Amino acid sequence: MTSHLEILAILTSAVLIVWLFRRLKLPAILAYLVAGMLVGEHGLALAHDQVDYDHFAELGIVFLLFTLGLEFSVPKLMAMRHLVLWVGSLQVAISLLVFMLIAMLFGQSLSSSFVIGGILALSSTAIVIRQLSETGTMKRKSGQLSVAVLLFQDVAVVPLLIIIPMLAMDSESSMILALLLALIKGVFVVSVLLLAGKWILPRLFNLIAQVRTDELFVLTTLLVTLVASALTQWFGLSMALGAFLAGMMLGESQYKHQLEADIRPYRDILLGLFFVTVGMKLNISILLSSPIVIISIMILFMLTKILVITFLAIRAGELPKDAWASGIMLAQMGEFGFVLIALAGQVKLLSPGVASILLGAGVISMAITPYMINNARNWSLWLSRERLNRETQTRQKELQELPENNGLKDHVIICGFGRVGQTVSRFLKQESIDFVAIDIDPLRTSKAREAGENVLFGSSRQTELLQAAHLAEAKLVVIAFGEDKQSIEVIKKVRSLSADVPILVRTRNDDQLNLLKEAGANEVVPEILEGSLMLVSQVLSLTGVPFSKIMRRVQKERKNHYNHLHGFFQGEHTDMSPDAMDRIEFAHAIMLNDDSYGRGKTIEALNLESRRVKIIALRRDGKEIEEPDESTVLKAQDTLIVRGKPMEVERTERFILEGP
Repeated sequence: MTSHLEILAILTSAVLIVWLFRRLKLPAILAYLVAGMLVGEHGLALAHDQVDYDHFAELGIVFLLFTLGLEFSVPKLMAMRHLVLWVGSLQVAISLLVFMLIAMLFGQSLSSSFVIGGILALSSTAIVIRQLSETGTMKRKSGQLSVAVLLFQDVAVVPLLIIIPMLAMDSESSMILALLLALIKGVFVVSVLLLAGKWILPRLFNLIAQVRTDELFVLTTLLVTLVASALTQWFGLSMALGAFLAGMMLGESQYKHQLEADIRPYRDILLGLFFVTVGMKLNISILLSSPIVIISIMILFMLTKILVITFLAIRAGELPKDAWASGIMLAQMGEFGFVLIALAGQVKLLSPGVASILLGAGVISMAITPYMINNARNWSLWLSRERLNRETQTRQKELQELPENNGLKDHVIICGFGRVGQTVSRFLKQESIDFVAIDIDPLRTSKAREAGENVLFGSSRQTELLQAAHLAEAKLVVIAFGEDKQSIEVIKKVRSLSADVPILVRTRNDDQLNLLKEAGANEVVPEILEGSLMLVSQVLSLTGVPFSKIMRRVQKERKNHYNHLHGFFQGEHTDMSPDAMDRIEFAHAIMLNDDSYGRGKTIEALNLESRRVKIIALRRDGKEIEEPDESTVLKAQDTLIVRGKPMEVERTERFILEGP
């Protein structure tokens, strides 16, 4: 009974704290650590049998390494080999050595210092990649540089997981012997698993896929992961190594994305439990008694990593601003650092006090990472301003001035000169309409200007560039880069300079359509919905519908903000995540019976608009009435087809059937 109460306490604290942290836009990893601190022996002491939880938590690391293996791509590694092998490898090696020497100066043993160096040398793949995706920085050079360094760090985790248990050996000779034996075993196990991956696993998953049973596919994925990890454990190596190899074998297969989707729920839950168990080891009294030590260690290792990464990136030929930005993004401790702390604690290489201080410094560094990544570009520009040579400054200034046509009037400003922006410009030229484009890519800007195009280099969010593009005299602003967050910032900047100029925005889908409109966009063109309209036009045309009628229908949809293209019936694979639930709309059928509250009432009397639900159609006597009149009286056996957000649709159905 006690164990059930402990599990209940862990789950309750995890749910509440994860909810709170996500509301505050903080990483879920931190929430799990805090939940562990709360229920652990150093907190409220609600959970005691930590050894039992550790066994389950270890599976979280196994599944994490499996998904890492799925993402590990040898072709991708080879494509980025210059940055990965030069900047990535040297960053890990130099950072590890520096932190190791500092730890030895503070009285740590050689083995413990090596472990501390390895822990602090790694950065958070999960947080950095997520933030880069959300801010649209992944496509910038600083983002690509960060990904290259993270790629090598993820690879470096595997040998660290093997070496750390070996460091707990009593004598140096036995450790060297164990390392040699581990190398031989490793080569043998890797060979066995790679052969199995090439000859057995593809045939196995082909057989499983033919059965078309989701449960069997999930079970097979779990079995393969656990068998591979058990094999490496049986040979005295890390379970995580086997899982990584299993993932790497399946990473090039056609089932990669399905495997990742299947394993994710188990990985996330068990990984959450792992971070809870790490948090349970945190001694709050040590954290409260030595906050200055923890903050000092955090500042020291973050500054060291920033300087090391920046120096190596500049030496590799990157621009100073990109090098500084990448260093700032990768300054924090990573989730694998917590894995190594837990492993080092198990083999008695780190004392509980040192582990708690490292955990505390790591938690704080991860908490401030989103803020650092959001400001990395501005800080890097400020830090590198003194370092830009005169030639570079002159070149950038030239790219921020129009080569000709300074007397522009009634022209179009195109923000983003990628494929879409260039396509727009070609059609404008055919109609003899002047345009000015603004693009952040210096190479693309140079190439376009050499071809005689009016293109400015820089961010569309800069007042000076918009003024240089003669915004006051422009007829239209087209935002063509398709990143909603950046588009909203550009819209606000344009509106602050010109309240009347029409703004047309390209977006990938309709998730942020209302936000873009509220920011000041006159028209928003969602690619997915426009693609659907073009497909419908072709379908209607090929089935004999007159072209004039097709155009009227298409124009009506655009005028009504694609109303008929919203609200689809959900399927098994519909994204039902909390983020998606805030933006998606479902179509839902509500059938009335003799006892329904809505029977005998008009559509107007029900006032469903106030419930944020729209009626798409009414099905009566086998016929469908599209957008029925508000005076229509509902009858028994009528089926109302409505659309709206899931919660609103559910409440509306209850209201129509049962009443208020």
